[in-house]
Amino acid sequence: MKSRIHVLVLIALAAAVALPLVALADESTPATPPAAEQPMHQGAHKGATVAKATPAVDLNSASKNELTQLPGLTDEVADKIIGARPFKSRTELLSKKLVTRAEYSKLRTHITVKSAESKKS
Repeated sequence: MKSRIHVLVLIALAAAVALPLVALADESTPATPPAAEQPMHQGAHKGATVAKATPAVDLNSASKNELTQLPGLTDEVADKIIGARPFKSRTELLSKKLVTRAEYSKLRTHITVKSAESKKS
């Protein structure tokens, strides 16, 4: 029984020593920017990057195909969104109970709502 305790203590000590070393190794490795980031144009601050932005899909004008390209959005939900138009804000997806909070958290950065007045001009 004592030998098992000794082995467990040795394993715990080895882990206590190894974990900080692994953390130091991770910190010393330079982070690579995400693939979506690209250097800015000439004249920009050296080393600055800009993330590629995917245009947000307008809930009031998007086709069913555009809506189903959004993360986690099914044909059925796309039909519900089209049937519930017009929207005044993105959060209406929640208030009209078209998506769950979890689904909304995946969608919110990919969607927008443009008012009817802005389309006329």
